[in-house]
Amino acid sequence: MDKMKYGDDYKALPVTSVNSGKGVEVLPDLYQYTVQIVNMVFYGKPESGDGDYVIIDAGMPKSSEDIIEEAEKRFGTESKPKAIILTHGHFDHVGAVIELVEHWNVPVYAHKEELPYLTGKEDYPKPDPSVDGGMVPKMAPAFPRKAIDLGTNVQALPEDGSVPHMPGFEWIHTPGHSAGHVSLFRKEDGALISGDAFVTVKQDSLYNVLSQKENIYGPPRYLTTDWDLAYQSVKKLYDLTPKYAITGHGPPLTGKELGTQLGELVQNFDDIAKPKKGKYVDDE
Repeated sequence: MDKMKYGDDYKALPVTSVNSGKGVEVLPDLYQYTVQIVNMVFYGKPESGDGDYVIIDAGMPKSSEDIIEEAEKRFGTESKPKAIILTHGHFDHVGAVIELVEHWNVPVYAHKEELPYLTGKEDYPKPDPSVDGGMVPKMAPAFPRKAIDLGTNVQALPEDGSVPHMPGFEWIHTPGHSAGHVSLFRKEDGALISGDAFVTVKQDSLYNVLSQKENIYGPPRYLTTDWDLAYQSVKKLYDLTPKYAITGHGPPLTGKELGTQLGELVQNFDDIAKPKKGKYVDDE
């Protein structure tokens, strides 16, 4: 196994929410688990008894013990995931990935355009603390953004759109929040794992982040660098008519409420999602 390392700005962050440590079974094989302020997903049916499951995203920094404990609680102490799929590589989605890879010796998959940030080659753009929205953007300069290096333990998702060890799911390129951001969709039942393409808690508001006040919003403003692509990604996901949505932040949404709120986000994207000012906002 290649020697892996986090960026030199990697650190635990003392932020949490009322849902931290809680899990929600959205479907029999999709379980959302909240790590401080971010969601990750366990794919697989625990009653199958074969330990055949996949982890989507890898939580906050220094959270590996909690994630391993939750995995063992759901799938058994002898089980281990087949793979870790990353929707993208921001610090709150890869915070425990190295410890999880070392513990389980499993491969990691991400979009090819996200690989530079996951193989030590390129740092993420600096967060934008100037966006309007609340306290969290002001805190953003303290968030880790340096590239982590997973070496050969990470590889590109298959070009054919399939998701390793997740039959029935396809990955969909949903850039804007990051260049290689992906969402996962299962057409059969309309299950969507959207990552941060859209979220269900206003991630710029510290109160909403801590209280998990629910509503659909665009991607977190302070880390989103291309708002035109972000809109196109939300529209692409809306056009799929999802029936269940697990997002990177906030509670899951289902059914009519999901369709209505996602439609409103598409119709009013500039007002709901896009900041009025900021270094990544087009001034035209």
